[in-house]
Order: sequence, then C-alpha cells, then structure tokens
Amino acid sequence: MAIINLFSKRQKELRGEIPDVYTYEDLPRGLRVQICHIWEDTLGNHSEFRNNNKVRSAYQLIVDSLCREYGLFQLPAANKYADGMYQNELIDSFLQESDIEKQLDIVELSFNVINTYTRNYEYLYRPNFLEIANNAIEELNCRFKEHGIGFQFIENEIVRVDSELIHVEAVKPALRLLNDKKYNGPQQEFLSAYEHYRHGRHKEALNDCLKSFESTMRAICDKQNWSYSPNATAKDLIQVCFTNNLIPKFWQQQFASLRSTLESGIPTGRNKLSGHGQGTTPTVVPDYLVAYMLHMTASTLLFLILAEKKIK
Repeated sequence: MAIINLFSKRQKELRGEIPDVYTYEDLPRGLRVQICHIWEDTLGNHSEFRNNNKVRSAYQLIVDSLCREYGLFQLPAANKYADGMYQNELIDSFLQESDIEKQLDIVELSFNVINTYTRNYEYLYRPNFLEIANNAIEELNCRFKEHGIGFQFIENEIVRVDSELIHVEAVKPALRLLNDKKYNGPQQEFLSAYEHYRHGRHKEALNDCLKSFESTMRAICDKQNWSYSPNATAKDLIQVCFTNNLIPKFWQQQFASLRSTLESGIPTGRNKLSGHGQGTTPTVVPDYLVAYMLHMTASTLLFLILAEKKIK
C-alpha cells in the first residue's frame, strides 16, 4: 500500500519535528503496528488465515522458527492462544517485545518469508504477485526512515544505517554489485560485518570488513586470471590490482592517495584494533570508528568492482 503524506506529517515537517538522526534502541509501537499491517497486506489477514492453509503455514513458519531458535514452546510476551493461532501469537509478541534485537529478529525473518512466499502466484493467486514483496520491502524501509530508525532490510538481512547519504551512494550500490555469484563470498562477509556491528561486536565487524575487502580483490583477480599467492595479504592483492592496471596507468599518479587508503585504511584499522592479541588491557573499538570502516569498505568495494567492469 502506498504511503500517504498526511496533513499531520506535513505539519511535523514544517515544525522541524521529523527526526534527522537515526536511533537504534527500540522500534516505536506505531512502527510495529505499521509492520503488522504490511504482514496482513502481504502474507494474509485474519480472514485469510482462518480459511487458507498457505497463509497459516507462512505464519507458522515464522513462529515455529523463532520458537526453535529461542528454545521456547511459545513466543515471549504472547498471550495464551488456542493451538494454531500463529498470526495472533506473532503480532501479540511483536507488539509487546521490548528487546530491540528480538524485534528485529521478527522483522527480518518475517520479511524473508514475504520475499519467498509471495513471489509465487499460487500463494493467494494475486495478479500483482511479482510486485508484492518489493512493495512490502520498500514500505518497510520507508517506515524505518520515517520514524528515524537506523535500520534497513537489504538482501534479506537487516543492516544498520548511520549515514543516509553514504548508505545510498556506497553501501546499497556495493551490495547490489556484490549480488553476483562471483562475489558471493565478499557479499556474505560484508553482510556479516554489518550483522556484527548491529549486535555491538565491533572487533568481529572489522575482521569481516577486511575479509570482504580481500575476497573482492581475489574474485577480481580470478575473473581476470591474474596470478597471486594463495597466502597473499591485502597489501599483496592491492599490488596485483595496480600492477594489472585495474586503475589505468595515466590515473595512477592521480590515485596515489587511493593506494595509501587501500593499504593503510581497511587493513590497518583491523590489524591495530582487532586482528591481534590485546594484552592485559582490553581494546575498545569505538562505535563511530566501526561505522567509518564499514563505509570505507563499501566505498572501496564499489570502486574496485566498477573499475573491473571497465577493463577491456
């Protein structure tokens, strides 16, 4: 369903009450109710749940998967319902859940189901079945932004967003280009870095940034049949890319600073803060630094993949 720019929204914009800084602590109740409406529009409403086994099985898959992963017989905070009332159990639990990570678990899993089930015409036999999942994901991401919540659903995962500009110009294009079987490894590592970041595992996030960076260069070298040592480090792979004119020669002097960024940015950030023993004093990796490294990684992956596409 299209998002309506209501009078009250326009007045909030005029008064400057629209959030311009993302928050990450909780999904407001209004947003959660809107997400429940998306479920009903896409997976099926209460009437369809009672009369259609496919709708029932979709909601059951979400509920059963969450219960199994949490080690429960019933979702937390849900009221007692008659056996099989999966839609009510899911909605009730989601509206009452106070843990942001579990709220996002529900969102991520439910939209994975939407992304799978509704792309089949035989699920509710709707003529616009090819558009349903895309529209649902678009609305979800718009609702996140509307409420000032710093998350987006991308490539079947919830990822954290710190800068809308960088996210739009670097992260999303990088993920789109990585959505190729040749870059399956780097894509999974990059998404894993975001997942670690979302859960506050900052050192693990930096490690996966480096893995994704190195894997992307390996994939490019493999595509171009450029030889490199099996034990090549990030620095070695960077040199292979430069030697083989991934950057045209007449631009290399102009890109001297890029080499410095590639050699010292991502690898050094990881090596100094997460890649080695931390001694007797635990190393604290600041949240803002991890965000910077994620954005640097996205920009670098985007640059490398686009540069490879230009090779004749």
